[in-house]
Amino acid sequence: MTMHPRLRKIALTAHVTSSVGWLGAVAVFLALAVAGLTSQSAQTVRGAYLAMELTGWLVLVPSSLVSLLTGLARRWGPRGGCSGTTGSCSNC
Repeated sequence: MTMHPRLRKIALTAHVTSSVGWLGAVAVFLALAVAGLTSQSAQTVRGAYLAMELTGWLVLVPSSLVSLLTGLARRWGPRGGCSGTTGSCSNC
């Protein structure tokens, strides 16, 4: 059972997209944390931590799971077109 090259490219694109999105969400989370820690305004601190909770549960957790699952699918999925015993090739 081999995976069609187009499907492999789609899986790779999904993995890279979800991983980059995850990194972007982590950057947003970090910016909110810095804003919450350095602000003197109670409203800003409260807003930052509320946004961090939403970002964590609605963005970070799902994108990390999608990144993990697409990475595992790429790793353990069938390797159409690869030759050799090491499982590595230049055209995959």
